[in-house]
Amino acid sequence: MSLLKILIFSCLSNSSIMEAIHERRIDILKSKMNQLFEDQKNIHVLYSYNEMENYIKQVLSYIQDGIMAGDYVILVENDRIYPLIHKELSTRLTKDQMELLHFVNNFDFYCSSGSYHPPAIEEYFNKTVHPYVENKISFRSWAHVEWATLEEPLHIIEEFERTVDKAVNVLSFPLICAYKGERMPDYLKTILLETHPYVLKDDDIIICEQYLPSSLK
Repeated sequence: MSLLKILIFSCLSNSSIMEAIHERRIDILKSKMNQLFEDQKNIHVLYSYNEMENYIKQVLSYIQDGIMAGDYVILVENDRIYPLIHKELSTRLTKDQMELLHFVNNFDFYCSSGSYHPPAIEEYFNKTVHPYVENKISFRSWAHVEWATLEEPLHIIEEFERTVDKAVNVLSFPLICAYKGERMPDYLKTILLETHPYVLKDDDIIICEQYLPSSLK
């Protein structure tokens, strides 16, 4: 075998090994998250992403796992990404299963009053989840938060995130809040870490040591 062929074979082998390791890590993450959601419904998670490819993989996995577990999934997403998510999900799930997905435009959700206003967002949220709570239907949610489009109202984010954290505990449902990492100034990162008890990485979910329950504030 020539040296070139050996090098090519070696590269392909290493690539296959790395891919297998990555897939194994993803399987472990899914198992860990599913067990966490089964043991404790009131899970408020921060997910800071940088690569859109990883973001899509995470949201697809979260929705699919939720629906397979019998949960309705409320997806707060922008109207550019949602069609991509819907298209891929439709190849993985049946038509009946797709009925368990509830799409909410994230701009409408966060700017329902015409501008970023926490009380209006809370009212919109309560209206959205009311049918599930009223009928005791199990649900989970994924919210893609894009503060850059909302003029980064950093001075009121903590108040809103603590309100959301309380809602997760009172209504007992899993919620993942996704933020674009490169758009997060240090001040915002601090606020988010203090208001989310869990942090989702691309291949793990961990307890957030910086989390400060409202009772300790």
